[in-house]
Amino acid sequence: MSDPIKKITLPSGKVRYRFVIDVGRDESGKRKQLTVTKGTKKEAQEEYARIVHQKASGSFVPPNKMTVAELLTTWLEKKAKHLEESTIQGYRNALVHVAEYLGHIRVQELTEDDVESMVAWLLVAARRRGGRVGTGIRPSTAQGVLSRLREALGWAVVRKYVHANVAEYVQIPKKAWKEDRRTNRRAKPWNVVEVKDFLLGIRDDRLFAPLLLSLMGLRPAEVAGLRWADIDLDGGTLDVSNTRTMIGNARVLEKDTKTEAGERVLPLPEPVRQALVAFKALQEIEQMSMGSYYAASGYMFVDHIGQPLTTRHLREHAYALTAKLELRKVRLYDARHSALTFLAVNGVPDVILAAWAGHVSADFTKRVYVHPAPEDLRAASDHLTTLLGFGEDIAA
Repeated sequence: MSDPIKKITLPSGKVRYRFVIDVGRDESGKRKQLTVTKGTKKEAQEEYARIVHQKASGSFVPPNKMTVAELLTTWLEKKAKHLEESTIQGYRNALVHVAEYLGHIRVQELTEDDVESMVAWLLVAARRRGGRVGTGIRPSTAQGVLSRLREALGWAVVRKYVHANVAEYVQIPKKAWKEDRRTNRRAKPWNVVEVKDFLLGIRDDRLFAPLLLSLMGLRPAEVAGLRWADIDLDGGTLDVSNTRTMIGNARVLEKDTKTEAGERVLPLPEPVRQALVAFKALQEIEQMSMGSYYAASGYMFVDHIGQPLTTRHLREHAYALTAKLELRKVRLYDARHSALTFLAVNGVPDVILAAWAGHVSADFTKRVYVHPAPEDLRAASDHLTTLLGFGEDIAA
């Protein structure tokens, strides 16, 4: 076998040692070759041996000039084929920060130190809008950014663009999480008393029925996506299979449920069924009143002329009512947390709780959505009183 290392003389008269080696095929099947030039024959031999060994073990990664920004663009194009539009938009929003801070670096030159430096920047200076200019984003948001970068680099390893995922072991500092918990305490979902106060205050509101659906645990996008054809008022059930969500708080996206588990048929609590009966009757009156001007869309959540309303309308209407009733303001989505917490502390089995919520995992439902309040712990206290208390004769 002839020596693959060739001695060459450059126009300047300097001597170099060069070899050409096959490194696989591109996506079209065309053979790819790598040309390597070294200053000494020993260096060339060592590099040739390294490449041959890595090719044999399947670990060889040919050099490339791809930047982090180019990697992210390529990866997002691939992901867009498999993810819903709303999800891929969230990915793009998260990776804006990565492109800004690391985008210019060649991906094969990216180091763990670079990623850790980006995380530090995210926490102190990455905010693009809102708050003080030059302040950081919250750890939870930074975690999302880091997770997307980690996923993109993992894909790059599989595609042999890089040797290793340098973001794999980078974490958000625990100190940042603790500080965030101290300074940004999240408002707790409404308790039972607050839910009842809200219900009493909105009984005469036109959108009483859609708000009740939120309070029974439906996502805002599920409420907005319900059609009258999905609701069996006689049988007392509703079929959750369609959603209408917002992209950028401006454009409506209609799609199926987030997961297969999200598709579910729920029995209607009687107060909710009665409210829906009244809401449908009201819409029939409105349609007769408007005549040909009424836009009969088939959706349940519509305005007085039949136009479908959105999650933004539902959220803003709920907040306006909350302020009017002088109740503690919480996210509308937290009504879902309130409902699931109430079901959990009142003994609904975990598997039923997850099915009601439309989740695959009961553990996820309990960990994220169930928030027992102090009054919910009273039963545990009563049981401990029995265990820890003294007999009446001693107490006397």
